[in-house]
Amino acid sequence: MTLSDGELIPQLGFGVFQVPPKDTTEAVTRALAAGYRHIDTAAAYRNEAGVGQAIHASGLDRDEVFVTTKCFNDNHGHAEAKRALKASLHQLEMEHVDLYLIHWPVPSQDKYVETWQGFIELQQEGLVRSIGVSNFQPAHLERIISETGVKPTVNQVELHPRFQQIGLRREHQELGIVTEAWSPLAQGRVLDDPTITTIAQAHGKTPGQVVIRWHLQLGNVVIPKSVTPERIIENFDVIDFTLSAKEMTAIDELDAGERTGPDPDTFIRP
Repeated sequence: MTLSDGELIPQLGFGVFQVPPKDTTEAVTRALAAGYRHIDTAAAYRNEAGVGQAIHASGLDRDEVFVTTKCFNDNHGHAEAKRALKASLHQLEMEHVDLYLIHWPVPSQDKYVETWQGFIELQQEGLVRSIGVSNFQPAHLERIISETGVKPTVNQVELHPRFQQIGLRREHQELGIVTEAWSPLAQGRVLDDPTITTIAQAHGKTPGQVVIRWHLQLGNVVIPKSVTPERIIENFDVIDFTLSAKEMTAIDELDAGERTGPDPDTFIRP
């Protein structure tokens, strides 16, 4: 997909949230071998080093792999955010990342605007190709845009069949912001839903593959995560079938407003 700044982002990526540092290099190595070219990590995951090691050992050119990392809540602020990226680059052993995100807005700190100003400078300095946010609500998006004049290229948010964020996705579309889905399978909670299992049987696919395909057809960037070798391959094998309009609508109707993660308006720390 093309971001608003002209950079390209692979629509299907591999996430490493909750992947233990000791298992990260192996998991990312398997993902790259399966065909993934977009790896999503974060300073808060404490596994950036393993991501970097896997990419360096893969034999792929650096420009072949799109790397995302994130600035966590205790590094909000102009100078703090710039230091945080440099620390992440050190862990990754890279000269730049492709996408840098503010991990959470943390409105109680009221520093996300100055953090965003630091991000703008980091992009100008060439340390990051694209800048974006994660878990931002409409009010947070509108404020950083109005106060800096720079729109995020991406907003990475919790999004799955039971929490579809229709209003936020509509705002993203109006602003030219790409929607990226974390927890795309609702941590497995949607995989036994009768609607999804029925569609999966009709296509000879797994429920997880159907949900990932639903995300792709909605136009979301999606980053499923697994450490199971078979599942890593399975989650990438979603290009050879298409959900019908009727099947898409059936999944759309599963929306229940159910979060699996924290509320961005109140979340401070894990």
